[in-house]
Amino acid sequence: MKTPGVCYAWDPVCHADTMSTCNIQTNFIDITQKPTHFNIISYSQNPKTHRRNVCFCVKSSTVQLPLHRPHRKILRSIENPERKPSSTTIETTTATTTSSDVLRLLDYLGFPVPDALYISLIKECTHYLEADEAVLLHAHLTKNRRNMPPLNLLNRVLIMFISCGCMHNARQVFDEMTKRDFNSWAIMIAGYADSGEYEKVINLFTNPKLQYIIYSCNSFPVSWVFVCVLKACASTLNLTLGKQIHGWLMKSGYSDDLFVGSSLISFYGKIRSFKDGDLVFNGISSQRNVVIWTARINNSCKEENFHQVLDVFKEMGKAGIRKNSFTFSSVLSACAKVSDDGNCGEQIHANAIKLGLASKSYVQCGLVNMYGKFGLIENAKRAFDVNKKRRNRACWNAMLASYIQNGCLIEAIKFLYQMKAVGIQPQESRLNKLRSLCGSKILKN
Repeated sequence: MKTPGVCYAWDPVCHADTMSTCNIQTNFIDITQKPTHFNIISYSQNPKTHRRNVCFCVKSSTVQLPLHRPHRKILRSIENPERKPSSTTIETTTATTTSSDVLRLLDYLGFPVPDALYISLIKECTHYLEADEAVLLHAHLTKNRRNMPPLNLLNRVLIMFISCGCMHNARQVFDEMTKRDFNSWAIMIAGYADSGEYEKVINLFTNPKLQYIIYSCNSFPVSWVFVCVLKACASTLNLTLGKQIHGWLMKSGYSDDLFVGSSLISFYGKIRSFKDGDLVFNGISSQRNVVIWTARINNSCKEENFHQVLDVFKEMGKAGIRKNSFTFSSVLSACAKVSDDGNCGEQIHANAIKLGLASKSYVQCGLVNMYGKFGLIENAKRAFDVNKKRRNRACWNAMLASYIQNGCLIEAIKFLYQMKAVGIQPQESRLNKLRSLCGSKILKN
C-alpha cells in the first residue's frame, strides 16, 4: 500500500532542467512501439540546484530493458518535502532485481519477451546458481509460448538447471524435447557424470539415437564426452564398454588426443589393467603433457611398482615436462613406500622447492606423510609449517598420524588441541589409535 504524498519509481528519477524531455543514454534495446506524451505526477523544487525531480507515468512509451541483470541496488522512495514524515511510511531497504521481477514487469505492461532476453536471464541464473529463479524462468518460458522454444534456447535451459543442481528438472526438459542435437545429449551426460550418476551416463551414451548422431556426423568435438563416459566405465568397472570406446577412438583418429589419452590411462589403471595403460601411453605419438605423465605415474603407484614411479619421474624431467603439484603428490606417495630411509623423498622435496611447489597443499600433505613414515618428525613438522594458510584437513591428519605412529603421544594430544582451535575434525581412526596407545601406556606405568 503506497503512502499518500509519496511517489514510488521503478527506476531512479530523471533530473532535467525542463519538463519536456528526459533522455537516458544507455546500452539498452527497444522492445515496444513509439513513445507518446507523458503525464506529470508530481515534482519538488530544489533551492540549491533549481532542478525538478520529475516522475513520469507512462501510458504507451518506449520501454528499454538491459540485456543483463542490473547491479543490485536499493530502491528508495521519493518523498515530498512539503509533507511531514508519517509513521506509516514504508521504506524499501533490501529490494533486489531478479529475473522474475523483470518478467513480472513485462507481463504487467503486456509486452512480449524476446528470445534474446530469455537467453540473458538464463545466463544470469546459470552464473548465480539461483535454482528457484531458474524454475520460475522455465515456467514462464513454457507458459507464454504457443510453440516449442528453439533448440538452442532449450539447451541453455538444460545447462541452467544442471548448473543449479536441478538434475530432475533438466531430465524432464530433456525428455519433453521433440528434437535433440549432439549438444543436448552431451549436456545431460556431463551433468550426470558431475553428479556421480554413472549408470545414467552409460544409459544415455548407449542410446541408439545418440549413437546415430555420433556415427553420422564428425563435425563436433566429442573428446570431452568420451572422457565423461570413460570415467563412468571406470567407476562401474564396465571393461567391455571402455574397450569399445578405446577402439572407436583409435579408429576415428582420437588416439593422439592428450585429453582422451589421459582418461584412457586412468581408466585402465582403475580397472587394474596396467599393461593396456602403458600401451596407450606408448601409442601417443604427439608431445605428451604433464597430465599424461602423471596418469602413468598414478598407474604405477596402483600397481605398487614404486621404483618404476621414480624411473618415470626421471624420464619426465629428461623430456622437459614441468611437473605440477599432483605429480609430486603421487611420487611422494611412492617414496613413502620405498625402503631407503627417506633419501629419494628428500630429493623429490628439493625438486619441489626448486620449482616453487613445496607450499602447495597436495605436496605439503605428501611431504608430511612421507617424512612421518620414516620417523623424521622434525622434517615433517617443518614441511607442515611451510604454508599455514593453505593447510587442508588431510594435511592436519597426516601430521597427527606422524606423531601417533612414532609414539609421540604428548605431542599428538597437544596437536589435537591445535586442530580443535582451528576447527579441524580429526579422523576417527586416528583418535581410536591414540586412545589405544595412551591406555596401554597407562597400564604399563
